[in-house]
Amino acid sequence: MSRNTYNDVPPDILDNEEDDDNVAVESGSDVEFDLEANPNSVQRGTEVIRRFWTTLPNSPGVYRMFDAKGDVLYVGKAKSLKNRVGSYARGQAHSNRIARMIGETTSMEFVTTATETEALLLEANLIKQLKPRYNVLLRDDKSLPYILLTADHAAPQLVKHRGARKRKGDYYGPFASVWAVNRTINALQRAFLLRSCNDSYFENRTRPCLLFQIKRCSGPCTNEISSEEYAGLVNEARGFLSGKSNAVKQRITEEMQTAAEELEFERAARCRDRLAALSAIQGVQGINTQSVEEADVFAIDEQAGQFCVEVFFFRNWQNWGNRAYFPKADKSMTPDEVLSSFLAQFYDDKPAPRLILLSHEIEDAELMAAALSTKGDTRVEIHAPQRGERRQLIDYVLRNAKEALGRRLADTASQQKLLISLGQAFGMDKAPKRVEVYDNSHIMGTNAVGAMVVAGANGFMKQHYRTFNMKSEDLKPGDDYGMMREMLQRRFARLVKEEPRTSDQEAGAQSGSDDGFPVWPDLVLIDGGKGQLEAARQALADVGVSENDVTLVGIAKGRDRDAGRETFFKVGQPPFKMPPRDPALYFVQRLRDEAHRFAIGTHRAKRKREMVKNPLDEIAGIGPTRKRALLHHFGTVKAIQRAALEDLMKAPGVNAATARAVYDFFHERG
Repeated sequence: MSRNTYNDVPPDILDNEEDDDNVAVESGSDVEFDLEANPNSVQRGTEVIRRFWTTLPNSPGVYRMFDAKGDVLYVGKAKSLKNRVGSYARGQAHSNRIARMIGETTSMEFVTTATETEALLLEANLIKQLKPRYNVLLRDDKSLPYILLTADHAAPQLVKHRGARKRKGDYYGPFASVWAVNRTINALQRAFLLRSCNDSYFENRTRPCLLFQIKRCSGPCTNEISSEEYAGLVNEARGFLSGKSNAVKQRITEEMQTAAEELEFERAARCRDRLAALSAIQGVQGINTQSVEEADVFAIDEQAGQFCVEVFFFRNWQNWGNRAYFPKADKSMTPDEVLSSFLAQFYDDKPAPRLILLSHEIEDAELMAAALSTKGDTRVEIHAPQRGERRQLIDYVLRNAKEALGRRLADTASQQKLLISLGQAFGMDKAPKRVEVYDNSHIMGTNAVGAMVVAGANGFMKQHYRTFNMKSEDLKPGDDYGMMREMLQRRFARLVKEEPRTSDQEAGAQSGSDDGFPVWPDLVLIDGGKGQLEAARQALADVGVSENDVTLVGIAKGRDRDAGRETFFKVGQPPFKMPPRDPALYFVQRLRDEAHRFAIGTHRAKRKREMVKNPLDEIAGIGPTRKRALLHHFGTVKAIQRAALEDLMKAPGVNAATARAVYDFFHERG
């Protein structure tokens, strides 16, 4: 097994915790640091850690390190809190990263646990919640999609599922993407003719829907198929998803042959189509394996200080897709350290398969397997195979990781070149690290919204997008200038309050968000001409942001709104244009179009919500449960509006006070 450390043991701090049962930290010891951090600040941080260390127990637990603002710097676990925390203040050389972390530490908090396994699970949960600056962070932590075959209805439903498994039924997955789930569900509908509609739609059907007509549903809603026959289809689907695909295909083949012999050619054709659908599912799986029934395969690659973790999901001997992750980690960390921390966070909100295959040995593999086994109530094994088919599988996944990271680095390099050209075009001293673009959308002043899109070296940063519902009572309908002023005032007033710029930041060292991306923009683009630019300038000045803090540029559309004829406005400069084939111009057009798309999409969503707004939502004390009870009892809002007080009181789940509130609301309005 290769040399490694636990996730919460920073590199070169503690070589062997088990041999360090009696760690002693002398207050007067000389602490030697190889550091970029300020030695005085490191010494202060060391003294803070020593004060906490003196009262710590030898039990397992989790510790958190905080900076002066109260932000969490680092979350770590320990088999012995006293030994682990003491290691930070011993007279050993630390890496620059750890020295900086110690130097910023002003306080610590601790949670003791019964076992180290519990500490590992708690650590992973806290890292995902708090996103500490010095931990490895899983940045793309969206829940993976599953296929759910429900078991809470007489006619089970086949649907896509994300999130907590609260609904009764069988879950199959995870799949690498929503596209893979949708493709599989479409094929399963053709193969097994199971319904995908929700229960309320199912209960209110009087004739079969279009899916029945195109042979993607058997029509259980209107008894086009008997309950026994539908249950048979459900069992076949469950068997296929559970890995018994050959047996299911054999039964359908036999049924097709029997139907053909009995001259029931329509039934034989349906069986033929079902077989084709099943073959389509298996035909797009890509690489499959004969020795791995259920496993997640992880491979990590490192290039230019960046990491990529590629994950392949295998279930029932089938490949259910793959996904590339790019965790945030210090470049001084080794791939096996990053992979170890990544695994703990990856399985924090999802069950682990029975087998996990890794490209690198991790030192805490046994502890990780024990933790995942305890959490999932099934035995989990973690291996780093060195030979055989499993090693070939690892090599295949590792090759995908290398290619994915290579593409990302190439995209980042291209994006960086565009940012450099953009900075030069607008006379900036250096390339912007964060670009914000603002636009607004409304129809005759109604449902007005503002939108902010953000871009950086990694492209569009959609997790940083923001929308603004216009709230000012003084704002006149259709006042675009007023909307721009309100939007920028709200955005930068909050930024000044929560992330005030220090002298270091003004010199270029900007503070960063949880994912390391700057929180202050270098460049702000306004979709509009001279008037919009002046409104934006005034809005920033009102909250104390000067022209030296942020470069502000307005983009006026060309004649006939043609792309390529844009005029640019900058405070204190005459209007100017860019050369027609300038890459910076194309980049600006992409930024502006993305802001326009986002603003219009947000406006349409808001307008749609207003159009379908239920009057019951306006009644105080009427929540989703009572609203549902009233609609189920009366059928429509109009029927509720016409109902007498006595009738309202008879609705299930509606008491006298609620009935009176509903009755008074409609009759006072009428």
